[in-house]
Amino acid sequence: MEPAGAGPRRAREPLRDLRGALRAVLARVREGEPGEGREPFEPQRFWDALGQTFKATSQEATKLSLAFSRPPLPSVEDCQKLSEDVQNAILAVATVYYSLPKGQGTTLRKMVRDATTEVVEGMIQLTETILNTPLESLSQEQLISTGSVWEACEQASNLPRDNQAAVVSALAACLGVVKDALEEMEHALVEGRDPYSDIMEDEELGFRGNRDTYWSEADRKLLGPCMGLMKASKACLKKVLGVVKAHGKADSSEQIAQLDDLADIANEISPSVDELALSMYPPMNQLAVRLNAAKLASVLKKVLEITKTSHVCLPSEEGWVQFLTGAVDHNMDKIKNFTQVIASVFLAPKRENTFSRN
Repeated sequence: MEPAGAGPRRAREPLRDLRGALRAVLARVREGEPGEGREPFEPQRFWDALGQTFKATSQEATKLSLAFSRPPLPSVEDCQKLSEDVQNAILAVATVYYSLPKGQGTTLRKMVRDATTEVVEGMIQLTETILNTPLESLSQEQLISTGSVWEACEQASNLPRDNQAAVVSALAACLGVVKDALEEMEHALVEGRDPYSDIMEDEELGFRGNRDTYWSEADRKLLGPCMGLMKASKACLKKVLGVVKAHGKADSSEQIAQLDDLADIANEISPSVDELALSMYPPMNQLAVRLNAAKLASVLKKVLEITKTSHVCLPSEEGWVQFLTGAVDHNMDKIKNFTQVIASVFLAPKRENTFSRN
């Protein structure tokens, strides 16, 4: 005779095989690259197929979850059938993703890949949750995992339909992060006054309290142009987003590539803003601030240069590109002036010892 519970446990064995198969699909989606199809790409056909496969996957997740939510549990044969249906649905999603040619744009392809990955990850999580749930019970974790698959599958209807829309979405996300960083720093400046400003300097020590907790007068002078660079970052993203919305096109390979170039370099603004902001907090290392500011200024100027040479920048848009370029240079010059002494010490080339050895 089989031990008690051996039959139900054996009924779940196909789920273990399913989990392994889904993990293999996930690895291929993450690492693999779609190829250029021999047939002309038909956008409407692609998006219809993606929507259908996402919907089918959502339905299979519901069937799988319900089968293991109450007694009697499915037999080995029924579990095998459920697992095969889930695997086929996921393979169909991956197959449709792979039919999106590279030439449609790397930004668009990444968003479709991320959505596909989220669906596969959600199904893996649901499978693992069922395997780890006590027999014949519906756990809160299983409900959450099922809902996560539904949410991931619903993304298909919200995905951008071409590379122009994808780049607009990417730029809007970058702008949101930079806005948050700027607001946080503005709040810190308001709250970060010298807590010892009303106390006379200590006669013996020559300073007030712990200066690691607030900005010195020299620090505050440097904060001004740093904030200017952060505001220029926000203005730059806002303007670039505006021209991509108004003039961006994805009708030719050249236009698609130009939009991808813009998205790639603009994606560097947010982490560069974060690095500068972190170095601005007390105790301030002025050399680190200067280096991070220079990095951000370089990224901003690249964004402006790429914008100016792309199809989104009409002659009527060149004025703000020139203005923002000047604003970046102006703030960077101020930062260099305020950090001139410390930079001359740390950034000057080392002098070689000219004395010969005896």
